[in-house]
Amino acid sequence: MSFEYYYNNVPGKGLCRNNLIYTSLISKDRKTFCQWYYNDEVYHQGQNKVVDQDLMIEKWSREVKFLTQMSQNFPNLVPNIEEIDYRNRKIYLKIDDNDFWEKSNHSFTNYNTTLPDWEDQMLEIFQAHKSLGIYKYSLHPSSYFIVKGQLKSINYFFCYDSYENGLTPQDVFSHISSDRLKKLYPLMESIDIIPSVYTTLDKIQELSFETFKSDFPVTTMEKAKKIYDV
Repeated sequence: MSFEYYYNNVPGKGLCRNNLIYTSLISKDRKTFCQWYYNDEVYHQGQNKVVDQDLMIEKWSREVKFLTQMSQNFPNLVPNIEEIDYRNRKIYLKIDDNDFWEKSNHSFTNYNTTLPDWEDQMLEIFQAHKSLGIYKYSLHPSSYFIVKGQLKSINYFFCYDSYENGLTPQDVFSHISSDRLKKLYPLMESIDIIPSVYTTLDKIQELSFETFKSDFPVTTMEKAKKIYDV
C-alpha cells in the first residue's frame, strides 16, 4: 500500500502538518491513516516539537496503551486498528477520507453540516474516557475521523491514567504548539494553575476543555466539563 504525507489545508495558511508529535501519513486511496512516531524533518518543516527520542517513545507508548484500551472497551468510538508495527512505531487505522476538522473546512460553524449529531457523539467519547479513568488532553478537531457516520477518536499520546495523579504543566510545554501556549497562560491564571507547580489531572482536564473553546462551541466544552465534574 502506498502512503503520502497527510496535511490539513488551512485557509490563509495552506498545507499544515496534521500533528505536532508524530508524522501523519495517509494511503493513496485515503482509507488508511498512519501515525508514524518518527520525527520527520520534511513533514514538520523545522517546527518539530518532540526532538527528544525518549519523549517520542513515551508518546508512542501512551498512544498504543490508551488507543488499545479504547479499542477493547469501546470499539465503535475509535477507528479499527489494521496493524500496530512496534518495530517502526507505526499504527495503521481504518478511516474514510479526511479528518473531521478538514471536512468541516476548519470551523466549528460547519460541524453540524458535516455530522449533525457530532456533539452527542463527542460527548459519548468523553464519557467513555471518564469511565475508563482516562484523562485526554489532545482534543483538537483534527483528532477525529468520521467512519460511516460515526465519530472516531485518535491521538492518545497525551493521555494519563487516573492513578498517575497529576503533573507539572511546564514539563509538557515542549510538545504544545506556540499558539496554544499563548492561550494557556491566561487560562492557567484564571483557574489558579501555576505552571511550575504539581497539578491534579482533573485541573489539567479543566484547562484542556477551556483552551479548546476556540475550536468547539463553548456549550460543548461546558458539557464536557460536567462529565469530569470540573
